[in-house]
Amino acid sequence: MQSIQIGANTLSYDEAGEGDVLLLLSGWCQDHRLFKALAPELARSHRVVRLDWRGHGLHRDHDGDFVTDDQADDVIAFLDRMKIEKVVPVSTSHGGWANMEVTDRLGSARVPRSVVIDWIQTTPNEAFFSMIDHIQDRTNWENGRGDFFNYWIGDTQNQDIIDHVNEEMARYSFEMWARSGREIARAYRKWGNPMQRMAAMAENRPITHIYSQPFEPEYAQAQLDFAAGHDWYKPNKLPGRTHFPTLEQPKVVAETIRAFVA
Repeated sequence: MQSIQIGANTLSYDEAGEGDVLLLLSGWCQDHRLFKALAPELARSHRVVRLDWRGHGLHRDHDGDFVTDDQADDVIAFLDRMKIEKVVPVSTSHGGWANMEVTDRLGSARVPRSVVIDWIQTTPNEAFFSMIDHIQDRTNWENGRGDFFNYWIGDTQNQDIIDHVNEEMARYSFEMWARSGREIARAYRKWGNPMQRMAAMAENRPITHIYSQPFEPEYAQAQLDFAAGHDWYKPNKLPGRTHFPTLEQPKVVAETIRAFVA
């Protein structure tokens, strides 16, 4: 990984391959390791850049509290510094909120399309918000986080996924987990759900959602119904069993992304 100074913060990144640029962005309390299997697959056909959020990756120190808009600011500053004029962002989980902010701000000439991976697209129920509240409670945050971990892992025996959750994600601090909960809840309260956020963009352009969880047919149908009225939205349901398709089935995810951006 290389380092770059963006404002008062040092961010880590790397790149591989040649061609049109794909920018890989993790969710909260994750980093470039989420893409260790996906990046080499994509680099066969594209220039692939993995960028860690401030306070993530190799540089956990950061200059105080920050919000989703700050993450978007960092991405845009990074693209400018790297002289990347055209990019397709590929975000996972709730990194999608910053992705959509970047996509909206930069316009279709610079971001012609966007990819989001395994991000809850429908309006959550109050049980979800209760779980989000738990990870913001210093007396109960590890139990609340454990509820998410158990669901995300499911019944997989994939050691990469188990290690990613129990070793990599688990090493992020209470402060970062609490910040993630605050920002995720704030975004859903503001927008309702990600599909409504996408629909509110100044310029609509193709966006695909690649996902495995949740499994309920109603969830898939809600996205198909939305797509029927918004032809730029492309849901792609994969047969995986976990919240981490980039680790569970990287070749399938890479093929899906390539087909979408072709």
